[in-house]
Amino acid sequence: MSEYVIEMLNIRKEFGGFVANDNITLQLKQGEIHALLGENGAGKSTLMNVLFGLYQPDGGEIRVHGKNVNISNPNVANDLGIGMVHQHFMLIDIFTVTENIILGNEPTKAGKINIKKAEEEVRALSERYGLAVNPSAKISDISVGMQQRVEILKTLYRGAEILIFDEPTAVLTPQEIKELIQIMRNLIKEGKSIILITHKLKEIMEVCDRVTVIRKGKGIKTVNVSETNPNDLAALMVGREVTFKTEKTSATPGKEVLIIEDLVVKDSREVTAVDHLNLTVHAGEILGIAGVDVNGQTELLEAITGLTKADAGIISLNDKNITNLPPRKITETGLAHIPQDRHKHGLVLDYPIGMNMVLQTYYKRPFSNNGILKFDVISKKAQKLIEEYDVRTPDEYTLARALSGGNQQKAIIAREVDRDPELLIAAQPTRGLDVGAIEFIHKRLIEQRDHGRAVLLISFELDEIMNVSDRIAVIYEGKIVATVDPKQTTEQELGLLMAGSKRAEEGVSS
Repeated sequence: MSEYVIEMLNIRKEFGGFVANDNITLQLKQGEIHALLGENGAGKSTLMNVLFGLYQPDGGEIRVHGKNVNISNPNVANDLGIGMVHQHFMLIDIFTVTENIILGNEPTKAGKINIKKAEEEVRALSERYGLAVNPSAKISDISVGMQQRVEILKTLYRGAEILIFDEPTAVLTPQEIKELIQIMRNLIKEGKSIILITHKLKEIMEVCDRVTVIRKGKGIKTVNVSETNPNDLAALMVGREVTFKTEKTSATPGKEVLIIEDLVVKDSREVTAVDHLNLTVHAGEILGIAGVDVNGQTELLEAITGLTKADAGIISLNDKNITNLPPRKITETGLAHIPQDRHKHGLVLDYPIGMNMVLQTYYKRPFSNNGILKFDVISKKAQKLIEEYDVRTPDEYTLARALSGGNQQKAIIAREVDRDPELLIAAQPTRGLDVGAIEFIHKRLIEQRDHGRAVLLISFELDEIMNVSDRIAVIYEGKIVATVDPKQTTEQELGLLMAGSKRAEEGVSS
């Protein structure tokens, strides 16, 4: 028997002449968590889609427990004990947890689906692996972290012994990430083996045994995690040294650009999510908002950008009342928005990436004339932004959905920053990005600040908030409970404020 449960040997995959995987080798041992590390667009997801049968390789071979196999589709992968938890979940919102898990593998009794038996099996699996989900809950009613657990249970229900996690922490809160790491450890204790696609070096160092690094479609090196460090891994991944600490001068705040007074916003359930909130952002500063998810951040952003109605209060941008104006009117007042959900609010996935680059300006000159789009001008603009922001795409005509998540994000940031807005709202701007891209985006945000623009940064990554912000406003239960200087606080103190500690209730200001 081979010491490896999976061997991908010299795998090659091309898309119309574009080489996504250039003779990559990856070998997974029994009972290990093996990281697959690389930049956005390096070919990580493509390689795993080959293993899961979604793509067919153009060269190389795959062995499972030492035997050559032809994984022609995901059903073959499932039969071989291979399951994949995709970055973008494949769940049906109106179905329950159990209905999603058993879809395509429904247990029947007298010709009918035996939901009761299925729920019992799902509950037993959930308890065995410490996944803690409600089998009868609807997908639309559970958190993103819980939805991910449902995806994991889908693979376990089908008997997976080898699990592929594709950027599993990209959409999770810090607490959910801790819980996921424990779940992965539980799976290993039960004899499973895991391939973890990621770009987060901290998580690799915490939970993985070995790591294979790929860069621009080529295999670079496989190393033991115990014998490396984040700096060396970052250099292997991007091909140069990476600065983890963003260098910046002290801010010189100017006029008040965004003023929010006594804002009240209700969520979709008509529950008050933003509760008489007050906030000011100045020109020439980055104001970071720190908070645990579901404390009003989403509703605050949507009210500022016109995506949802405010129930009370005033939002002013450049001395103009923009409260409850349509999104385009707000945009034309001088606002740019990097949304936290790039698929829902950032891109039209079935448009070419070039067209997505002008979604905010296509109706203006020089991109249109009397309502007629000028495709040559749009193409030139897109080419310029693609090069400037290092968006990895074959060309500007490639559909947005064909790009990796990180490159989709870079395209949105290119479009919004290029407009040189008075106020840039950046919500989770580096979610799903590798260390090199994060470094690049942080520099762009600081450049906007240094050009006298106001930047509002919302992030669940405390190190990002601490590293980039000039002031930090802490949000808790829909209110700003403290404003602190990042130079005079700690992540521990912020964590207490975010959790609603006594000091937060009293209010803190720096």
